[in-house]
Amino acid sequence: MDAVRVRPMRESDLTSAERASAVTFFEAERATRRVGDPEVRRRSAVASKQWIDRMRFFLNADPGGCQVAVEAGTGTESTVGFAISQNRDRLWFLATYGVLPGHQGRGIGKRLLDAVLAHADGRPGIFSSSVHPGATRRYRLAGFSLHPQMRMVGTVDRSALPAVDGLREGRPDDFEWMDRLDRDLRGAGHGPDHGCMLDTLRLVVSADRARPGYVYIDDRGQALLLAAAHPETARGLLWEALASAQGRTLVNCITTPNEWAVDVGLAARLDIGQEGYIAVRGMPVPAPYLASGHFL
Repeated sequence: MDAVRVRPMRESDLTSAERASAVTFFEAERATRRVGDPEVRRRSAVASKQWIDRMRFFLNADPGGCQVAVEAGTGTESTVGFAISQNRDRLWFLATYGVLPGHQGRGIGKRLLDAVLAHADGRPGIFSSSVHPGATRRYRLAGFSLHPQMRMVGTVDRSALPAVDGLREGRPDDFEWMDRLDRDLRGAGHGPDHGCMLDTLRLVVSADRARPGYVYIDDRGQALLLAAAHPETARGLLWEALASAQGRTLVNCITTPNEWAVDVGLAARLDIGQEGYIAVRGMPVPAPYLASGHFL
């Protein structure tokens, strides 16, 4: 245990932290894969670069929330664990967290979580959790409520797509009202995260400022973050994402207060299943809202 220390992350740690992340989540997904689920694939080179770029953004935005566990070798250190968290106004979120399988059960995860929770400084918190029993135990002991999530997977039935109007492409000058909406739903705006997401994702927003809402959509038509003031607006935004889906798609991070998303997914002929938890402390589960895995 003495050979492993937890310290603030540096930019030079990003490559080794990504490798540790890729191995950790590959093994976790393989261990929890259910019958009928697609085969678990290793992270692609493109996805690895995206992970590094995103964590570099977090490291620059709020370095105090980024911690690594390193094991000393012969003149070198190897990353065996990582916890990337961020403070945004009055909210703390955990973007990603893990310990290499061969180092689990040694208290390293607890030390990492303690370090990033100290950075939270009592703020309400939110993150998306896997079903890993050791991790979920730590989260509950840290005072987080664990709300089961659903996911919907499949190929969209194109004949079920409704006509959706009242939407337009989003722009940076929308960020101000989007942050106001975020504060209403989750207690804090996304702030600089919006600019980071807009660099790589399509942003669609409601044209009616009296019924605000927005969704970020990736190049496969997956809704990666959705927020709205009314369920009707949220449904329209999710349908817009599904309309752009290519092949099999995924709607995830669906919590019970967001059953409007279940209704849309069922109408699109997607299959429903369970997927981990949304963990919250000092705040309700946001709705109408579909969280992003990294940006929450």
